[in-house]
Amino acid sequence: MLRVRVKFIYESTIQVIVVGAGPCGLLLAVLLSKQGVQVQVLEASSELDDQPRACHYSAPAKFELQRAGVLEKISAEGFFPRSVCWRKKDGTRIVGLNNETEPESSLHRMVALELGRVVQILYDAAIEQESTEVLMGHRVTSIGQDDLSAWVEVTLSSGQSAHFNADYIIGCDGANSQIRRSLFGDLEFPGWTWDHQIIATNVYYDFAQFGYEDSNFIVHPQDWYMAAKISKDNLWRVTYGDVPGLTKEQYAEWLPARYEKILPGNPRPSAYKVTNIGPYKMHQRLAKSLRVGRFLLAGDAAHLCNPFGGLGLTGGIADVGALYEALIGIHRGVADDEILTEYSEARSAKYREFVDPLSTANFRRLWDKDPETTIVEDEFFQMAREAEADPDVAKSMLEGFMQLRSDLTRSYKGQEH
Repeated sequence: MLRVRVKFIYESTIQVIVVGAGPCGLLLAVLLSKQGVQVQVLEASSELDDQPRACHYSAPAKFELQRAGVLEKISAEGFFPRSVCWRKKDGTRIVGLNNETEPESSLHRMVALELGRVVQILYDAAIEQESTEVLMGHRVTSIGQDDLSAWVEVTLSSGQSAHFNADYIIGCDGANSQIRRSLFGDLEFPGWTWDHQIIATNVYYDFAQFGYEDSNFIVHPQDWYMAAKISKDNLWRVTYGDVPGLTKEQYAEWLPARYEKILPGNPRPSAYKVTNIGPYKMHQRLAKSLRVGRFLLAGDAAHLCNPFGGLGLTGGIADVGALYEALIGIHRGVADDEILTEYSEARSAKYREFVDPLSTANFRRLWDKDPETTIVEDEFFQMAREAEADPDVAKSMLEGFMQLRSDLTRSYKGQEH
C-alpha cells in the first residue's frame, strides 16, 4: 500500500484534505491555498462532472467566488439575467422580479454560467496554487482519525491502494458522500425524498419569441416547469417533472413528447437542440452533524434541497465560506478547534431556518394548489408585486439573500463586535 503525506511547501499550521472535486471542494481548496494552507483534493472520478445542474449565482455565492479570485472570469463568460417571472401554462405572466435594479457590478446582481464551466474555472485556479494538489481517480473507501490526525484509505484508478492523512478532512463529495456514509452509516441522512421525478435538460430553443423572460417558472398541477437562459449564446435550462421509475434512456426517448406538451409553441424536435439531459430525484435532507472530530462536511454531502430557487448550490458555497473562515482562524492561531463545532451548528441552523423552508415553498408554489388560488393567496407573490411597484422593496429582497452566509470571523480571538 502506498502511504502519502501532504507535502510541505510552506510552513503551515494545518494541512487539509478535501474529498470531492466539485464546485464546493475546489472552491474551498482555492480559498485555503491562497492563504498558504496545504491542500490535497481527492476525486473519485477521472473527469470533472459536466451534468446539467445549478447555474445561477446570487450574492452569497458571488461573495465567496470573489474571495477566491474567480468571479471576474465567471462574470466575463456568463451573463446577467434581467428578470425572473412566474407564468400560467398558457404563458400569461403572473408576477416577476426585475434584476436590473442592481448594476452588473453589484454583488447582489445574479450571474449565470453553466456549472460545468465554473468547475473547470475553479479547477484551473486550484492547480495554479503551489500548495494545492488535485488527484483525480482517487476513490475514498474508508476513513479514520485519532487525537493527532485524520486519514482516508483510497483506491486509485490503477487498482492500487493509498493512504492519505492530514489535520482535517473535508467531505465535499456530493449527495452520495462516502465521508458522510463512513461517519454515520450508509442510510443515515435525516430528511425525506420528494415523490416527484425531475428532468434537468439543456436546450437551444427560442423562448424569447413567446415573450419569455430570462427565468420563468410555470405554475400548473401537472405540467409545471422552469425555463431559464443560462448562456450568452441562448442555451436554456429546462427542468420539468415526469413519471418516476424510468431509465435515463427512457426519459430521453420521452422528452420530445413532454416538450411538445409543456413548452410554448408545442415544438417538434426540429425546433430545438438538446445538449444534455439529467434525471434525478429531489431530497430535503440534513446530516446529523457537519463535524465529527477532524472530519467535516459541506455542500451536498452535508445537506440537500430541491433546485427551485437555486438554494442548494448557493447554500453549499456559503458552507465553504464559513468553513474557510473557521479553518483559517485555526491556521492563523486566532481561533481554536471549537470554531469547527460552531461551523457545524451555524450551517445546520441556516439549512433548517432558511434553505429547507424556502426551497420547499419555492417548489410547492409551482404545483401544490390550483394556479388561480396560488396567484391570489401566495405571500411571496404579494411581496413580488410590492417589489415591482417599489424599487426599494426589490433591492431589499435581493440583499436579503446575504443572510444565508455565516460570518465566523466574529468568533476570532480578540475580534471586536
